[in-house]
Amino acid sequence: MLKYDDMIKDNPTQQPKLVRDLMTVGVLTCSQETSIKTIAKALLEKDVEAVVVLDPEGHAVGHVSRDELVRAYAYGSYESLQAHDIMREGIPVIPPDIPIGAAVQLMQDQGIRVFYLTHHAGGIEYPAAFISYKHFLRHIQSETGEDLKDLGIDAARKPPLEQFIERREANRNKDQNTHLQ
Repeated sequence: MLKYDDMIKDNPTQQPKLVRDLMTVGVLTCSQETSIKTIAKALLEKDVEAVVVLDPEGHAVGHVSRDELVRAYAYGSYESLQAHDIMREGIPVIPPDIPIGAAVQLMQDQGIRVFYLTHHAGGIEYPAAFISYKHFLRHIQSETGEDLKDLGIDAARKPPLEQFIERREANRNKDQNTHLQ
């Protein structure tokens, strides 16, 4: 049986996909005061690994993954906890132009299941896309690539800055305890 490295050596025209080819544009966000129950519900409904926590100005200050939620659950008395109580500060960032194999290795090395890709526009840096273990699993099982058309830089969608501004405004205008987008 051939190893992946051997297959690439034997076929140099076969290029590994890049992070930007598999990422999902649009990032689930919440305020610092969002309850962990609301976050858990959103992660399950949207089938994503984590949510980015925004401060009142819309800047990413951290993230809450399934790991943090389960850890809070294990300690008990989680009902009153909010995003700011359990979030990891900062967000794990990866550039869009590295091979997916490198991204997988970085995730394993860092013990995380999701990376964010940031976008710079209008003087704002914001999380615009993400890639997670789910993306890699979808790529593994893909027969023709047709079932991956909703992923990557070429997927049809609103511009990332427009999506971010909509989410930020919704975050500012809605009840901070129940908003997730």
